[in-house]
Amino acid sequence: MESNIHAGADALTVHDRDQVATALRDLSEGDTAWIRHGETLISIKLLGHVAFGHKIAIMNIPKGSDVRKYGEVIGRATEEIEAGMHVHIHNVEGIRGRGDKTTQEEQR
Repeated sequence: MESNIHAGADALTVHDRDQVATALRDLSEGDTAWIRHGETLISIKLLGHVAFGHKIAIMNIPKGSDVRKYGEVIGRATEEIEAGMHVHIHNVEGIRGRGDKTTQEEQR
């Protein structure tokens, strides 16, 4: 079985629609993180500390927009999220299991 994880990446995405990457190690504010996004290796300057296993925005995400990881919506941005920011409960609200926050299409 061939691995899709390439040496040298600090974080990776799983799906080409992902807006966030998962940190493969602790990363510090000001670091340049190398992120595997599909076949591309992109670099993003971190705007804050991101702990191992946590999410990093790989693009700007407007307030109120859906946030995607694994190609699926994992929540909604509660504030403007800039590329390089830590993405977690302080700036994303979960919508799964909340009938008042899901659309008809998401409920299917």
